Amino acid sequence: MSLLRQLPRTRLYVCPRCIRKQRPSIEGQRRKGTWAQKIMDPAQEASQWEQRANKIKNGLDKSMLTILEERGFVKDVAGGRQQLDWLLTQKPIGAYVGVDPTAPSMHVGHLLPFMALFWLYLSGYPSVTLLGAGTVLIGDPSGRTTERARQADDVRTMNILNMRRQIVQLWTHVKCLGIKHRFPAEISRSRKFLDNHTWLQNLSATELMRDLGSGMRLGSMLARDSVKVRMENGEGMAFSEFSYPLFQAYDWWWMYNKHGVQLQLGGSDQYGNLCAGMDAVGHMRKIRGDQRVGSEDDITNGTFGLATPLLTTASGEKFGKSAGNAVWLDKQMMNSFDLYQYFLRTADNDVERYLKLFTFLPIQHIDLVMESQRKDESKRTAQHILAKEVVELAHGAEDAKKAEAAHKEAFSQGTHTFSLSGLRKTLEEIKKKDQPDNVDEGELKLLAYKKTYASSSTSQTATGTTAEDSQKGASNVITLPLTLLSEGSFPGVLHAAGLVGSKSEGHRLIAKRGAYVVLPNSGSPENPSGLKWEQIPDAISTTDPNQYLLDWEALVLRSGKSKIQICRIITEEQFETEGLTCPGWEEFKARRAESGEQAQ
Repeated sequence: MSLLRQLPRTRLYVCPRCIRKQRPSIEGQRRKGTWAQKIMDPAQEASQWEQRANKIKNGLDKSMLTILEERGFVKDVAGGRQQLDWLLTQKPIGAYVGVDPTAPSMHVGHLLPFMALFWLYLSGYPSVTLLGAGTVLIGDPSGRTTERARQADDVRTMNILNMRRQIVQLWTHVKCLGIKHRFPAEISRSRKFLDNHTWLQNLSATELMRDLGSGMRLGSMLARDSVKVRMENGEGMAFSEFSYPLFQAYDWWWMYNKHGVQLQLGGSDQYGNLCAGMDAVGHMRKIRGDQRVGSEDDITNGTFGLATPLLTTASGEKFGKSAGNAVWLDKQMMNSFDLYQYFLRTADNDVERYLKLFTFLPIQHIDLVMESQRKDESKRTAQHILAKEVVELAHGAEDAKKAEAAHKEAFSQGTHTFSLSGLRKTLEEIKKKDQPDNVDEGELKLLAYKKTYASSSTSQTATGTTAEDSQKGASNVITLPLTLLSEGSFPGVLHAAGLVGSKSEGHRLIAKRGAYVVLPNSGSPENPSGLKWEQIPDAISTTDPNQYLLDWEALVLRSGKSKIQICRIITEEQFETEGLTCPGWEEFKARRAESGEQAQ
């Protein structure tokens, strides 16, 4: 029996636009038990949770903590594993994940605690996502050996704006995926999106020190790894960074007091902050007169921390912008095609773990997928499912379908050929749609900032496109100026296309025979559209990229077996007029100015 016949049918894709159009009818159907965010009558909710608890105790259902553990979300539990397991079974406690907008986008490394929160939400636990627009002014020292650079006001504003949008979009996609993967409709769900600047801006230093500061012990703060590392390496730590756990703890107290949030989730580098927050909430409850603190029934109203493992590469390196290999979730910093291709390259040894972490597929479905994968690993069945699910979560179902279709089109002629007809179709779509005249100046500034940030912080992302490309749907096409193409320039072109991190890396890739280019007019008489891939000659100085232009307007490059980049080639005048840029472009112009050369 085929894999598809074994898997239960999933519901049809429900796009965000359809959800918005049908919102009135959805609201009217909530009383009938339709899958939607809703809050039950307290008595009905208590009865539902009592029935669920009985099933878990009788071994008929898995507990929430067990589900999170079997998917790989749990590294450490602050407050006691058995106690948290009992509490999650007894009642739907509130949970939250916070993120400081230190960049214009989250990266894949941020997703683990967010995915754990999404699972809690889809299972009926009130969920809060917290944007640290207030704490970003201080800077979290966790996991860092040096102090964060101070951000300019306009940069911080753009980070906050874009990350706010991103979190809202993620929740929309989670809701659609909850429908797709058939999470129960008859369940109470609630979620909130909060910004700690709301309350921190009104918090006085005197109040913070009087109430919360009196409960924070200096010994435990000095014992934190982030402090010890800084002191040992001679870097030292500013008092603002040292006091960061105090402000994060106040956030938790505020949400505990206002919204009943009892569980905080974060990466394992946040474990010290989780513990500090628990101590702080306990201290605030005492000074506010909560008589249950320390009593036997305190567990029902206590706080817990759940630390997820840090995501690492196959070589054990940490994912993240500080590590220089960030896989951005913003599709203007890493487009859907590249994100799809990235997860398609997941090693066979890692793909099952990633399916558990980054998708909402049930474990039994993942087992079936892996069984099919082991029968023929060359088909990369599991990697394709993983890639599509991740893109659907980050960018939405429509973009996931386009990324999947773009991959199939790129390899429709097999791994040794490239479809010229598919390329012409993509370029034609770009030409048909003109950039709107009313593009907001602020949006263009934000987009330019994101492109520059992505280019400077990771070599994974190509940055030669701007607003027009996202509007035109050219998710796997970047634009480069014709003047970059000259005899001996292939290493620089590979860098400009985002396939390597530098020109020297481009030289090494070519020398190792790992760089490819589509050869014009190489199709067979039977299939003239199926053009062949050719290794870029290692005689770099005498090889001219202009000789590989397709229809005089495109250059198609490949790194390794599957990392493809279509480069749309335009004149330098048009490139500059459209406000485009690419890695190495400013350096290229500077060198040209020094040598006195003229632009073509």
